[in-house]
Amino acid sequence: MKTITQRVKDGEKLVSDGAWGTFLLAKGLKPGECPELWNITRRSDVYDIAKGYVDAGANMVKTNSFGGSRFKLEHYGFGDRVAEFNIAAAQISREAAGETAYVIASIGPTGKILMMGDVTEDELYQAFREQAIALETGGADAILVETMSDLDEARIAVKAAKENTQCEVFCTMTFEKTAANEFRSMMGISPADMVTTLVDAGADIIGANCGNGIEGMISIVNEIRSINQDIPVIIHANAGLPQCGADGHTVFPESPDDMIVHLPELLSAGTNIIGGCCGTTPGHIHKISDIVKLD
Repeated sequence: MKTITQRVKDGEKLVSDGAWGTFLLAKGLKPGECPELWNITRRSDVYDIAKGYVDAGANMVKTNSFGGSRFKLEHYGFGDRVAEFNIAAAQISREAAGETAYVIASIGPTGKILMMGDVTEDELYQAFREQAIALETGGADAILVETMSDLDEARIAVKAAKENTQCEVFCTMTFEKTAANEFRSMMGISPADMVTTLVDAGADIIGANCGNGIEGMISIVNEIRSINQDIPVIIHANAGLPQCGADGHTVFPESPDDMIVHLPELLSAGTNIIGGCCGTTPGHIHKISDIVKLD
């Protein structure tokens, strides 16, 4: 197959998958339990999540490796199992993707803060390098650095993946609307701020995930496009903004039909790949796929 980047630069609109954590919890993941351990102990459950999205029409599927860095796994006592957990994560999604879909392997933030002196840039680089190499070994087509708030951490992760694997490298940051009606990450980064830094670091595709439903993502894409008209953009939107449910748990209110209302405008803004984040299901991805195919 062509690379994902080649396909979007040729004018195709593609569909990514949806939420993972939601379904791990639904399948019995307990608070304080290591999600990545399931790649070894609950392989079939992890496979079911990936396969559900492929069957729903996703052109690409993530991996159960969001917290698979050495820093995150050390919290559970698994710091010496980085390669094992990440290779297994990619292998599971590779099996689910088959010959028709891509594997975009997830790398999330480490939880360490550079400006606080928790970690050095080299320590971050080495941790991301280790994880990215293992994900490529397991069969990933691309590395997705996602849910980033710190632009320096995002930059280091992109460089580590780009310089040490043959994978395409994508990066999404998370933005929320401020009282001033601007979009900022928790570290004060705007969508415009990230563009040049991430492209210069080697990102093939950039965008945003979490923090917003599709309606909020439209302004974020417009801001990215105000800086760069050419870089492919990927969006993983929540199923609306989170609300507190009757049982006290967080819920995401948008049904598949609700979520696609703003999809044509998001596509028109210049989005190349659309998927979902918190609260989205194979049902949401199926609806998104139907609209994207008609675009």
